[in-house]
Amino acid sequence: MSDTENEFDPGGLTSAQQEGLEARRTDRDATIDAVHRLEEALSAAAPGRETAWRDDVLDALATLDEAMATEYENASRPESLLSDIKRTQPRLRTRVRGVRMQYQQLQEAIRTLREELAPTDDEHRPEFSDIRQRLAWLLTALRHQRARESDLIYEAYFDAFATDLDEDR
Repeated sequence: MSDTENEFDPGGLTSAQQEGLEARRTDRDATIDAVHRLEEALSAAAPGRETAWRDDVLDALATLDEAMATEYENASRPESLLSDIKRTQPRLRTRVRGVRMQYQQLQEAIRTLREELAPTDDEHRPEFSDIRQRLAWLLTALRHQRARESDLIYEAYFDAFATDLDEDR
């Protein structure tokens, strides 16, 4: 590690940890934007325009898939905040692994839904109420995963530095 990576800020984070936290926030914000886009597409009127509605939902789902893939990739890097927690706090390793597994499960669910919603040669009108219900489950699972990851990071920080992590960081 370089000297700057070992330097602590007043709150106790090394510069590498600060960078990891900022990278996580950037990824989280991109995913949240994609979630909002999907929610907007899902809430649009569907009767009589099912195909256009489905296409909008598919576009939003593709954006979410891309954001989640980027977030998972970054969270899996050796310099990520989750990797730092796994490396420095052995008692939290299982929870880090669980959060990463949830990323993978959510991505698989997104890809499965995209495949199921994709137009086929024997075009049929999508059942929008069923799609909304299934995607509501997915969004709930994503919120749960988010909460688990946030709890893990805050707990790790509190354990390491015996202080709360500022939301403004």
